[in-house]
Amino acid sequence: MTGRVLVLGGTAEARALAGDLHAGGVPVISTLAGRVSRPRLPPGDVRIGGFGGPAGLAQWLSDEAICAIVDATHPFAQRISASARLAAARVGAPLIRLQRPGWQPVDGDRWIWVDDLAGAAGALRQLGVRRVFLTTGRHGLAEFAGDQETWFLIRCVEAPDISLPRLHRVVLARGPYTLDAELELIDSNGIEAVVTKDSGGSQTEAKLIAARTRRLPVVVVRRPSGHAGPVVSSVAEAARWAREALQ
Repeated sequence: MTGRVLVLGGTAEARALAGDLHAGGVPVISTLAGRVSRPRLPPGDVRIGGFGGPAGLAQWLSDEAICAIVDATHPFAQRISASARLAAARVGAPLIRLQRPGWQPVDGDRWIWVDDLAGAAGALRQLGVRRVFLTTGRHGLAEFAGDQETWFLIRCVEAPDISLPRLHRVVLARGPYTLDAELELIDSNGIEAVVTKDSGGSQTEAKLIAARTRRLPVVVVRRPSGHAGPVVSSVAEAARWAREALQ
């Protein structure tokens, strides 16, 4: 077996995949964007930081003898996914996308789908709510900064360093979250609506169940348009593909 597998990471699935490959003796290196100061590191080699666009990534792939790439980044990490596609094509390395399925509403849900964070801010204005649980991460909070009337409970992994709404409380926390804890947050802060991205997965799904339990509307930002090329939805599929790609 020659060469290495690159896992573009930052998700629970990426960590699990790196662990699976590393435990099986597959040479693997994971990369993280470096946006979190204390990331959860996967097994195996890890690189933290950007590449300088598709050209920089392509050069790095060649330098590091990368023979297969698994893009297991967050569903909303559009820039690195686009760079990975271009760089992989440039060096001739096979690439697959590992993406968890999105969430689907069930009976009792009151979901409002929007295309982006600006649409989410507009949906809140139409709802007329005044206390909102904002769970879209620290990037993009500027879309809500101009709201002078609404009070926001903002949950992030790290403290935001951009403009925030006038009325807010920041909670620093990292999933997985429990239903009991989400209900407590909603009840103790008088939350009237929840805003989220369609990230999928079980680690942050409890907020949706809590909103359903309290009959609250949820503004859901749709995922970006689909990724070109092959896509798998499970770690097992991605691991099997990576092993076959190195044969």
